[in-house]
Amino acid sequence: MDEMTVGRTLMRIAHEICEKNKGVEDICLIGVLSRGFPLAQILAENLKKIEGKEVPVGSIDIHLYRDDLLKTKDFAAQPKSVLPFSVIGKKIVLVDDVLFTGRTVRAAIEAVFALGRPKEIQLAVLVDRGHRQLPFRADYVGKNIPTSLKERVSVFLPPYDGETKVCLYESE
Repeated sequence: MDEMTVGRTLMRIAHEICEKNKGVEDICLIGVLSRGFPLAQILAENLKKIEGKEVPVGSIDIHLYRDDLLKTKDFAAQPKSVLPFSVIGKKIVLVDDVLFTGRTVRAAIEAVFALGRPKEIQLAVLVDRGHRQLPFRADYVGKNIPTSLKERVSVFLPPYDGETKVCLYESE
C-alpha cells in the first residue's frame, strides 16, 4: 500500500466507524503503541472532517499485559499509556497497525479494562494478515493480506519512518 492508498483506507475506516455508531457520540480512539497511535490520530482527524466533532485520542502501552513478557526486551523503557479521558461508559475503538495472532489485542483489552469498564470495545486495524491464535476479529479492516508464516507485514509511518506505506517481506 502506498501513501495515497493508506490515506484512502483510513478515510474509509472513519466512515465505517461513523456509520456503525451512528455518529461519534461517546467514541474514544485508543492507539496501541507504537504505530497504532498515529493511525488513531489520523482517524480522529478524518472523523472530525466527516462529523465536525472532536474525537478524543489516547495511546495505550500493552507491554505489561503481554503474555510473552519474559521474552520482551527492555519493557521498562517502553513508552507509557496516555489517555486524556476516562474509558468508563465510552465506546472505545482500539486502533492497531497489523492484526496477526490476536495476542496484542488481548493485551490491549486487558490494559483498557485495568482503567475502567467501557460501554463497548471495537477494533480497527490497517492490515489483517491472518494466522489467529486467539478468537479475535476486527470490526474495521483496511486491507486483508493473506500471508504465510514466513512473511511479515511492515507498516511505515512518518513519526517513526519518514514515509507512509505498507510492505510485505519474506522473513529471514
